Amino acid sequence: MKILVTGGAGFIGSNFIRYWLKNNLDDSIINLDALTYAGNLENLSDLEKNSNYKFIKADVCDVDKVNDTVAQVDLIVHFAAETHVDRSIAGSKDFIRTNVEGTRVLLDAAKNKGGVRFHHISTDEVFGSLGLSDKAFNENTPYDPRSPYSASKAASDHLVRAYFHTHGLPITISNCSNNYGPYQFPEKIIPLFITNILDGKKVPVYAKGENIRDWIHVDDHNRGVEDIIKKGKIGETYLLGGDSELTNLELTKMILDLMDKDEKMIDYVSDRPGHDLRYGIDFSRTKKELGWQPQIKFKDGLKETIDWYKNNQAWWKNIKSGVYKEYYNK
Repeated sequence: MKILVTGGAGFIGSNFIRYWLKNNLDDSIINLDALTYAGNLENLSDLEKNSNYKFIKADVCDVDKVNDTVAQVDLIVHFAAETHVDRSIAGSKDFIRTNVEGTRVLLDAAKNKGGVRFHHISTDEVFGSLGLSDKAFNENTPYDPRSPYSASKAASDHLVRAYFHTHGLPITISNCSNNYGPYQFPEKIIPLFITNILDGKKVPVYAKGENIRDWIHVDDHNRGVEDIIKKGKIGETYLLGGDSELTNLELTKMILDLMDKDEKMIDYVSDRPGHDLRYGIDFSRTKKELGWQPQIKFKDGLKETIDWYKNNQAWWKNIKSGVYKEYYNK
């Protein structure tokens, strides 16, 4: 099988490519990525000589390039997206362009080729915010996005479903909770806190750190995506969660403890606008229908992630110093 992975130079996409090629030796992957600030070819440097892997630098909004690439594949796994909530609050233009228009371009290409199988990667943030006692999100939870980022992802989810109902495009969607693991861009909370501590800097916690997130290791997420692609029902949505709900303060203290630091390293900062209180995932349907559930315990995965950032300091220090921005603009 020939697969197009969009956004494959990013955090989850690069881990997916590595995971898929390791576990599906007869398949080949084309990685299409525009190499915006969070796209990093160093994430896949170990695959440069793999004959089953090919990289194309292109924007998902580039109609001609997307059409040419989709014509070569049997399956599209669509990761490409602007993802950082804080950046979407500062300016939503790039989020609407990439997450909505880019998805439309890919859907049209898949439709025009005769119906290429399309799996869309989405987020639990499209469902809005939960109260402390509310039941976790499930496949029937109404959409209620509260940030420009989550609104753009909600729009793309609706587009994907519309192409299934209107055009018969063979699609599936997965909504996952917060990912963590190696190669994550250090603007996200876990790599930001780890790298700040390694640099001797404090860690910024919004308000009192009471906001709750569910955490899933990127390997568990990608294993779930594989199960959906191979065993999921066309037209359906599946939720992937880590069964690891923690307040941001609990997460922070766990990182500090694992890195032998105390709470003096915490810098409490003003809360961000529209900060959702809680996300939680009910993945019982995915478990029942596909036999999937997370396998990596959060504390074990967090220890491994801390070790990865300790052992790959050149990777994240180059990012923080802006080296890759110059490299990609050559």
